[in-house]
Amino acid sequence: MDERDVRLLKAISDLGTGSPEELHEETGIPVSTIHYRLNNLRDEGVVVNDLYDLDLDELGLGVTVVLEVLTSYEGSYEDVGEKISAIEGVTQAFFTMGETDFMVVARLPHSDDVERLISDFEAIPEVDRTNSTFVVARQKDTTRPLQSYSIDTLLEELSEE
Repeated sequence: MDERDVRLLKAISDLGTGSPEELHEETGIPVSTIHYRLNNLRDEGVVVNDLYDLDLDELGLGVTVVLEVLTSYEGSYEDVGEKISAIEGVTQAFFTMGETDFMVVARLPHSDDVERLISDFEAIPEVDRTNSTFVVARQKDTTRPLQSYSIDTLLEELSEE
């Protein structure tokens, strides 16, 4: 990636759109170049989709639960991770080092659904126990991690020029 690619990705993250016209206004990169670069970034696997972001509170999935999952298993952690990831409501699952094997984030419609969520975890034979934390208020919850970086840091770290 070069500087233009990094600037383009940062603008997409900040604006919340892939609109070539809006990206042109933000970056000064010509619209035809934006099309070309976005296609290249898709081909390279950097850009993986064109999904719309959702406000999960407005949608009705406003309950967030963060879980530590401790497991016992033989074989691959990926198999256990797939079972955990398949639980309805799980939006993020991370295999971790240390005492906790997996960190999981779930988004649910109602607080009553937490009991069902925990039961689903307990139904997985490899899960020994969970430690659940009910989120009272989200301080930062973004699907656009580039928003948390300055353009200077991104250019320094990601640009090959």
